[in-house]
Formats: sequence, structure tokens, C-alpha cells
Amino acid sequence: MIVKPSGVEWIGDIPQEWEISRIKYVSDFQPTCDTSMLTNESIVTYTPMEYIKNGYYIKNDSPYGKLSSSLTQYCEGDIVMAKVTPCFENGNIAIMTNLSSGIGMGSSELFVFRAKRINVKYLFYWLRNTGFVNAACATMTGTGGLKRVSPYFVYNSVICYPKKNEYQQRIVEFLDRKCAEIDSIISKTKATIEQYKALKQAVITQAVTKGIRPDRPMKDSGVEWIGEIPQEWILVPFRHILQERNEKNSPIKSTERLSLSIELGVTLYSEKTTNLDRFKDDFEQYKLTYPGDLVLNSMNMIVGATGVSEFFGCVSPVYYTFFDETRDHITAKYCEYIFRSKTMLRVLYSLGKGIYAIVRGDDRVNTCRLKVSKEDLKSLLLPFPSEKEQREIVEYIKHKTADIDVLISKKEKLLTELESYKKSVIYEYVTGKKEV
Repeated sequence: MIVKPSGVEWIGDIPQEWEISRIKYVSDFQPTCDTSMLTNESIVTYTPMEYIKNGYYIKNDSPYGKLSSSLTQYCEGDIVMAKVTPCFENGNIAIMTNLSSGIGMGSSELFVFRAKRINVKYLFYWLRNTGFVNAACATMTGTGGLKRVSPYFVYNSVICYPKKNEYQQRIVEFLDRKCAEIDSIISKTKATIEQYKALKQAVITQAVTKGIRPDRPMKDSGVEWIGEIPQEWILVPFRHILQERNEKNSPIKSTERLSLSIELGVTLYSEKTTNLDRFKDDFEQYKLTYPGDLVLNSMNMIVGATGVSEFFGCVSPVYYTFFDETRDHITAKYCEYIFRSKTMLRVLYSLGKGIYAIVRGDDRVNTCRLKVSKEDLKSLLLPFPSEKEQREIVEYIKHKTADIDVLISKKEKLLTELESYKKSVIYEYVTGKKEV
């Protein structure tokens, strides 16, 4: 294959017969649509941080689904792409199809491309290739979690493509097939991970409600979510199990900011990879947490934002903190597992008050801001074994779930490798490094 330089470092050499152009010459950028027939009932819109990778829509029941001059317009067949991080970096892009009126309205945080003189699907894959995404990300400006890619860079960015439309189509058809194969493996891998997570939940729930000693007499707890419990266990209101800590960081005793995540529990804020919760500089606003404290996010505990802290530091005033006086804080750790059990999460959800939610697509809730009141939390009856058995249960869960976590980690590593391979395939074929 005879090649020529593209003039762009990340693209490198391309086939001799390919064209070198700019996106602004092969696509209308932020085009307008005829909206004369558009109504609120036919609007399809994205929120600024909406997950759009698979073209998920929010209909007009969204608070964003209103006619507004500030919304971005797009038509059937247009390519829509997030301009904010982390959505842009994650490849959140879709070719808009099946719009009820042929027209859509979306957030101003979207790029829209209307292909001309180029195959729309080829342009779609070009905008997804790793080289372009990385180069565009280098132009991001802004602060916090909403850094934006430079529209000027995108508009003037170089694009390379075969002159013949039929060869563009061959590349598109190959990538469609190849990506579908990879996506199928990714989908099966994700399903396996979910099965492992369900098994982990089952282990936790069984242990904290039924114990780990087999063939023992059971009794009805009288509490629906708990069911039967071992004969010697008792039910105790949470207020009598752990003591509340409500110590203000004033005067300032710590500037170590702590965060709470669903997956990792209590972590150092400095190690966070996202900025979905932002600390203010005034440390006196926050509460103190000590090693061994059980920390619960009042607005996210319904999805598992609970953990025992290993650190001394300060946390958000919307967090609840509790402590015990048992050796190694074993009761706090036992309670952490209770509050992470699937059955308890359902109970907490039923206690949540509020209506604000962030939807991530496919009818799934990413973060649901339903606050559980402290009084409701303290009134919960929990199954309570002896301290000796609490220790046995905590050790059992820790070792059993560690084995499952290893399996999950291997599958997540495979997912990363598959995603990386998919990106490399797209890059190699849209830049002519490999031929179809």
C-alpha cells in the first residue's frame, strides 16, 4: 500500500488515494432544523450530562423537555455528541433515528453534525476514534466536572477518508460487524459481572439475616424484610446499637476531606476520579469522622452509599456518622453489611423522601436523591447476634466476598481490554492503517 503523510501526528500516514479535509467541509456543524411543526409532545431531549452512548432519549416528561431557544436542534440522521467531560471522553455519541417528528431538541452541551459529501456512519466512526477524542480532550477548558471541548478545534479538525463512497461503505460495514461482535462479548461479560454482584449481595443478605451456622433453630422475626432469624438473635432499634457522632469541625481539627462511594465506601476525596460531589473550602462547615465510624450518606444510602471509615477527617454535613465501642469496631462493620444488603436497600428506598433523580438510561437510576431521615434510620429494627457471632459473620462475609471480588475484577479487566481493542480497531480502519 502506497502512503502519504496526513500532516497530523496522531493520524500518521494514510493511503495515497485518500482525501485530507476538515470536518467543517464534510459536515454542517450545529445545523438548524425547521421547527415550525415541533411541539412539546414531540420533543426528544438530552440533559447536559445524560448518557447518550446508545441514543437514549428523555421524552417531554423531563424538566428539560420544553421548547426553548437555548436548546440545541437536531434532525433525523444527524450525529449528536456530548461536548462536556466525562461524556465526551466516554464516546457518548449517537446517530439520531426514529424521532417522532423527525426533529429533536437537546441541551446546549451537545455538538451536532450533519454529514455532507461523506458517509454519515463513516463520520460517526471517525468522531469515535481514539486519536480524535484524545486530541479534542486536550483542548478542554473549564473547571469542576463540566470541562468542555473546544468547538473551534472540532470544527477545524482534520479528517481523512477514501475518495470513493463505496470504499467508505465497505469500512463502515466492516466496523459495524466487528464492533457488533465485540459488543456481544462485552454484553455477556457485563451480564456475568452482574451475576457475580447478585451472588455477593445474596451472601451478605443471607449472613446478616440468617447467620452462617447451619442447622440451627429459627424463629419468626415479625419483620417482613428480615423473615426468620436464629432463635438466640434479638431485634434491636438501630439507635441502641450505635451511638451518633455529630462533632462539628469547628474549630478546625482536620483538613483531610473524605468522600463516600457506593463501590468503595469511605475514601480520601483526593483520590476521587469524579467531581460529582464538591467540597467547599470552608472546612468548618463539615463534620468529623474517626477511624471505625459508620458513615451513611442520607441522600444516597438507598443505593448503598455506606461504609466504615479507616480515616480521621471531615465529611459532608448531609452524612450521618455513628460509632461503637466494640473491639475492632466489629459492630459498626456488621451494621455496614446490613445497610449494604439488598433487602435493607429496599427498606431504605421506601423511607426516602424527595423526588429528584438522575436517570442514566434503560430505566435505570444512577443517583436517586431520596433522603432518609435520621429519625427513620434510628428507628429501624435490625437483627442482632452476639458480638462473638458478629465477628464470625463479618470475617465470613469479608473472605467470601473477596473471592467474588477477584472474579469481578478479572471480568472488569476483560471489559477494559475489549473496549481498548474496539477503539484500536476503529482507529486503524478509519485512518487507513488496515485495509478491508
